[in-house]
Amino acid sequence: MTDLNSKYNQLIAENLEKVESHSSDIMNNGRHEAKDIFSKKGIPSIKNEDYKYTNLLPLYNQEWSLPDFNAPMPFTNIDDIFRCDVPNLDTNIVLTVNGQYYEFQGDKETLPEGMIIGGLAEMSKKHPELVEKHLFKQASQETDSLIALNKALAVDGLFMYVPKGAAFEKPIQIVNLLLGDKPLLTHKRHLIVAEERSHAQIVICDHTLSAERFFDNSVTEIVVNEGALLEYYNIQNQHNGSSQITSVFANVHKDATFHTSTISLHGGLIRNNLRIALIGEGAHADASGLSLTDREQHVDNQTFIEHRVPNCTSNQFFKSVLDEKSTTAFTGRILVQPDAQHTNAYQSNKSLLLTDEASSNSRPQLEIYADDVKCSHGATTGQMDDEALFYMQQRGINSREAKLLLMYAFAFEVIEKVKVEPLAIRIEDLVNKRLRGELSRCNNCEIQCH
Repeated sequence: MTDLNSKYNQLIAENLEKVESHSSDIMNNGRHEAKDIFSKKGIPSIKNEDYKYTNLLPLYNQEWSLPDFNAPMPFTNIDDIFRCDVPNLDTNIVLTVNGQYYEFQGDKETLPEGMIIGGLAEMSKKHPELVEKHLFKQASQETDSLIALNKALAVDGLFMYVPKGAAFEKPIQIVNLLLGDKPLLTHKRHLIVAEERSHAQIVICDHTLSAERFFDNSVTEIVVNEGALLEYYNIQNQHNGSSQITSVFANVHKDATFHTSTISLHGGLIRNNLRIALIGEGAHADASGLSLTDREQHVDNQTFIEHRVPNCTSNQFFKSVLDEKSTTAFTGRILVQPDAQHTNAYQSNKSLLLTDEASSNSRPQLEIYADDVKCSHGATTGQMDDEALFYMQQRGINSREAKLLLMYAFAFEVIEKVKVEPLAIRIEDLVNKRLRGELSRCNNCEIQCH
């Protein structure tokens, strides 16, 4: 373990100057502090309670290279190797490649006046006061060394600013692409700010465009200001040699709503960290997730919703369907601070095991320091309902179709929480194909893989 930490301390030391030269002063601020924090804490092991069910050491023990920040893109037209064809979903697409902003593919005339969208490094130079006000303010690197590692090595990412009172004509689709001819360790940092009474819909799509191994550590900081509504959807559909740690930190202000849903279809090891702070009265958060796993895939969702002030509400609803030798984990923590009277918080985690070899771990946690609250949680893990299967077969439905129908009904409770109807229809189709074993990766989003 000491040798492994030394390896990554050396990686940071050898690349820090190069990283700084390709980033911005604001992003570089605090890199050395992050380096020191990571040096003290190191890679988290399963002895760390937050990573009890996810062993990262085998991944970090593999040989990785950082992306070549000077390398030209191996294509002249992104459409030659990539398309994201979601039927009837009319979006403005933003591309990142290996953690760096690539381009905006959309109609800028449909963007609201005052909207800012672009690379985080570049935008922090053009709008320094705006970026500096929010960057590194939500994500805590003191409690998770991998946040510090991201801060030390992230060169770029995306900055998105939604002005006061603005509403989008189209959702913004952020497509994060990974490609290369050698195993890559990538880091990116996104910052999203929704000003007062604005409304934005954001769709995140994570994809791999080559068959190499990838390991992505991304951090997204989100600010939802007073009266704003931000919908944030993440579709994870990479090949099984690609692993990712995704950390989302959101601060939700007075009378604002943050709605987020993560659909994990394919990937090697996936760890999703979600941290939401309700910091203004009347704030509301909805968080949901669906994981469909097989082979030896592992998906770990960890949520932490903190109620800091009175009269806030939150709902969490996570499900997983596990096949073969796959594993999932869910840790959901609700913290109600002493001043957060009249809190209403709900949490549910359900897992459906299709084989005896699959396993799921669930840890719902309530920490309440106020006395006038309504909080509840529940977790269930089980197998197919034999009575329901028998009932369906008695009515002419064969065994395979009956099982598929039960799995689909189980998953649909999460899908229906997606508010963008064309996206929900597309996810419904992807989930249906995934359950039938017809989806290796998204055929509409990946057309070439070497």
